[in-house]
Amino acid sequence: MSDTTSAQALVRAIDLAKTFDVSAPWLNRVLERRPRQLLRAVDGVSFDIQRGQTLALVGESGCGKSTVARLLVGLYAPTRGGFQFDGQDAHAAFRTPQGRQLRRRIQMIFQDPYASLNPRWRVQDIVAEPLVEHGLLSGGGELRERVGELLQSVGLSPLDAAKFPHQFSGGQRQRISIARALATHPEFLVCDEPTSALDVSVQAQVLNIMKDLQRQQGLTYLFISHNLAVVRHVSDQVGVMYLGRLVELADKHTLFDSPRHPYTRMLLDAIPKIHDTGRARTPVQGEVPNPLDPPAGCAFNPRCPHANERCRVERPVLLDFGGARVACHAVEEGRISG
Repeated sequence: MSDTTSAQALVRAIDLAKTFDVSAPWLNRVLERRPRQLLRAVDGVSFDIQRGQTLALVGESGCGKSTVARLLVGLYAPTRGGFQFDGQDAHAAFRTPQGRQLRRRIQMIFQDPYASLNPRWRVQDIVAEPLVEHGLLSGGGELRERVGELLQSVGLSPLDAAKFPHQFSGGQRQRISIARALATHPEFLVCDEPTSALDVSVQAQVLNIMKDLQRQQGLTYLFISHNLAVVRHVSDQVGVMYLGRLVELADKHTLFDSPRHPYTRMLLDAIPKIHDTGRARTPVQGEVPNPLDPPAGCAFNPRCPHANERCRVERPVLLDFGGARVACHAVEEGRISG
């Protein structure tokens, strides 16, 4: 990726890392002579997102996608690396009084529409909360009007403002979550599996609303999912994560048409294809290793059919290969055809 392109990016993650101390209490460790245990949930992730574009992060559960989301909205502070938003150090800004201004520009849509809405609040109060919290509107009439506009923008009625969350379906609740996220006129939305708890037909409705809103308001998305069919529908760029690291980063068409990393190929092979009804699907082989004790070298090597001795001892880095960035010794050495 050129320096010019990087400079224009609205969102830049630079060597982002987050390590959690998951050790037993100190006394237990002393009595049982056990060392501290560190979980490297995210380990050196870098990417750019251009204004108005969508980057999707995909991978199996536990690969660090949601931790990246929480790092970008300031819910976690990074152990290493940084996050630049519109040219400024976002994590430094979050700690200052001006951080509130930045938080208005970055919002998040959570995975579970049942857990992310306060069941005791009416929809009016839920959607109005960011407006009140940031001091954007205070009068009751103005708030009601703005909440009505936000609900209409996601396909709900202004009359729904008087209801409670339990009166809505999962898809409708997620629309309320989107309306709340849009209240502060954000530029960047972090979407943590926003449709995974929904039925397939409802998923399509919510995704179409999100795409329409992106076109109308010029929104930039980080979209996190384990569903590659959804990713193909919404993304411009796709990053594939494995055990806290990016193993492949490419634009959508390049990644789906000519995947390079063995893990990306394994994920794509597992998708049912309508024209291949007679062909047996290839299941994703093996299990994700214990993140507390990851393999040496390339973390994917125990499951990789192309692994050799170098893969078992040397960790690969992301390198450019014809429009894609791939972290794989087998690709680098030409042991996997393009």
